[in-house]
Amino acid sequence: MEEKSGFGYFILGLGLGVAAGVLLAPKSGAETREFLKAKADESGDYLKARADESREYLKTRADEGREYIKKSADDLKEQATNLVDQGKTTATDLVDKGKTAVNRRKDNLSAAVEAGKQAYREAVTTFEQAPSTGEGV
Repeated sequence: MEEKSGFGYFILGLGLGVAAGVLLAPKSGAETREFLKAKADESGDYLKARADESREYLKTRADEGREYIKKSADDLKEQATNLVDQGKTTATDLVDKGKTAVNRRKDNLSAAVEAGKQAYREAVTTFEQAPSTGEGV
């Protein structure tokens, strides 16, 4: 259970809670099954809400990254124009340096977005593979 997000601890706690509930339940079997089903549904809703929040967060971060890259490109273009105007370098050198810098930042952003997507996929896969606590009780 060495997960940074605590998702594993959540599932463990959910399982222990269900087990304790079944053992200590003062209700009939039908009532207990209905209660467990409701709790499982709540857990599913919670995880779906968290996934939606994660998706929205990643979208926001990607938008911020695009804006950052655009601003950086504009800043580089302005600096290049100033240097060319001052005769300190050639336009071709600056264009090459600018392209390299923009591509490096774009690659970093793409890697971060892919890492976020992979983390989301792993969380969803883990949730989908978890045994359902509301069925067959």
